[in-house]
Amino acid sequence: MLEGLLWCIATLLATGVAALALARRPRIATSLVYTLSLGVSLVGLLAAGAALLAPARFGGTLSLPVGVPWLGAHFELDALSAFFLVVINLGGAAASLFGLGYGRHEEAPGRVLPFFPAFLAGMNLVLIAADAFSFLFAWEFMSLSSWALVMAHHRRPGNAAAGYLYLLMASFGTLGLLLAFGLLAGPLGGYTFDAIRLVPPSAAVCAVVLVLALIGAGSKAGLVPLHVWLPLAHPAAPTHVSALMSGVMTKVAVYGFVRIVFDLLGPPAWWWGAVVPLLGGITAALGVLYALMQSDLKRLLAYSTVENIGIIFIGLGLSLAFEANGMTGAAALALTAALLHVFNHALFKSLLFFGAGAVLGATGERDMERLGGLIHRMPRTAFAFLVGAAAISALPPFNGFVSEWLTFQAILLSPALPQWLLKFLVPAVGALLALSAALAAACFVKAMGITFLGRPRTPAAAEARETDRCSQAAMLILAALCLLAGILPGYFIDALAPVIQTLTGTRLPRQDELDWLTIVPVAQSRSSYNGLLLFFFIALAAGLGAEVIHRFASSATRRAPPWDCGFPDPHPATQYTAGSISQPIRRVFGSVVFRAREEVDLPPPGDTRAARLRVRLHDVPWDVLYAPLTGLVGFVADRLNRLQFLTIRGYLTLVFGALVALLMVLTVWQ
Repeated sequence: MLEGLLWCIATLLATGVAALALARRPRIATSLVYTLSLGVSLVGLLAAGAALLAPARFGGTLSLPVGVPWLGAHFELDALSAFFLVVINLGGAAASLFGLGYGRHEEAPGRVLPFFPAFLAGMNLVLIAADAFSFLFAWEFMSLSSWALVMAHHRRPGNAAAGYLYLLMASFGTLGLLLAFGLLAGPLGGYTFDAIRLVPPSAAVCAVVLVLALIGAGSKAGLVPLHVWLPLAHPAAPTHVSALMSGVMTKVAVYGFVRIVFDLLGPPAWWWGAVVPLLGGITAALGVLYALMQSDLKRLLAYSTVENIGIIFIGLGLSLAFEANGMTGAAALALTAALLHVFNHALFKSLLFFGAGAVLGATGERDMERLGGLIHRMPRTAFAFLVGAAAISALPPFNGFVSEWLTFQAILLSPALPQWLLKFLVPAVGALLALSAALAAACFVKAMGITFLGRPRTPAAAEARETDRCSQAAMLILAALCLLAGILPGYFIDALAPVIQTLTGTRLPRQDELDWLTIVPVAQSRSSYNGLLLFFFIALAAGLGAEVIHRFASSATRRAPPWDCGFPDPHPATQYTAGSISQPIRRVFGSVVFRAREEVDLPPPGDTRAARLRVRLHDVPWDVLYAPLTGLVGFVADRLNRLQFLTIRGYLTLVFGALVALLMVLTVWQ
């Protein structure tokens, strides 16, 4: 299986080279690239699925004489990497299928096609790397290929700046991981993962590595305050690439964190379980609040990714807290919740980005204020987007509910933790999780309602047409998987058992052996959930309700003016807008979270000018951390810029002074 995955990666790289050769024949190149990417991703999905279900049989290790001469390149396929390979290749297959239709209308195929399969290859290579050099090489390759995709439409306003910021943050994250692996390797230089596992680092080194892993993986995943690149870069990329970056690439970052902290660092300290879930809770709450304030549909989805990454890190942090205190069953539950949300988020976030891309392709608009009424013109896209919105809002019977419900079940076990800090902190994180879940529902009521319901606000929305069949198929397949994972979650939980067993030493009880496919995370007396019965109940109740209404309702036609919300004018401008839906939440949280300022221009009576409301929102982490840093860098660069205009005498004096200073430092050091 491992050799097969390496051949899949090689095929993807060759596909990128073929796209370069076919640059002058974009239609042929589009069909070739996405068809081969789809086939290779499906093969990788099957291989990873087999290795996940039977790691002892299909897993393995492999070494190749490439890379660093004395190290080589080491690869390993275990349960953890197999699970994330399933996520990556499932998302890659869906994006490739969507690209078969969407890519025909791509304005710059020569800038997308060579890098799309390379991006998939880089993500797969990260997951099977088994030494620090191979991991970091694949990580950088993944970052650079995704940066090239972000820059595909570099002439559009803001895209070049988004790509530049993404490259800076990616380099910063790689530096954090480089330092982390350097500390893990120690003075002996054991850069293979097996060598690192044999020599556990000291407690002080573990603390530093944890911080570096949070910086390195968190900057790629979108943890607050390292999230600033994500809402700029994800919307800038082509839609199917945005789905990969938001739904899939962020999971590679989660894998990096799990591999380092859960696998290579050894037994955790209890305070890790305070830092990680606190960061996750803050990330979840701030991410959904920022999403609620957006009117750009793709930007809203990008900020929503920040929220869901926070939910995943809440589960990971809880697992660390429980494992540090010997509560292996609770640790297995929390880790199962986190990894199940990794899978679920890849499904519904890819689905939502595909829906946003279909809307963009049909209307040319991402601004929700210029959409509306699309449910009549794009019914299949609207249905798929509705499923994704319900799933990401954690509404049963869809998959998002199951993983968030399991996270809450883990939080309810926190009173058994012995540390008082954790006893107070974990319920507070639970409150942040509950707040983010409620706000996520409001956020996607806004996204679905403003985009698809009501009346068209512009001619472009009024003239929209349904997207192509390949794009529809990709969306409907993901919608079906969201429902399947929600009504049959026990099978997905059992599939995660080898990963959980490897990382925590135990696993949840087998769920497929329970009656009526019920899932019981702890004990039947505490809580249980049956998605299948709930689905049947919802379907039955909806069917009976519709039948009763149609059978017993009066057949007489009654006409009366409807409630007009105080606006009898039928013009689309009188509808609710994205800003009006988010205004109450902005009034509650705006002054603290966004430093919001509202400027009202209300003409006096008799003046025919339109009234205007201007809202100014600020990204506080950017203003507090990054804006001063960029100002300092600019100030220092301006001063150092004078060095390039020195004379020969000045350069010789500078070099001589630097040499004297270094000799003095060396003398003091010895």
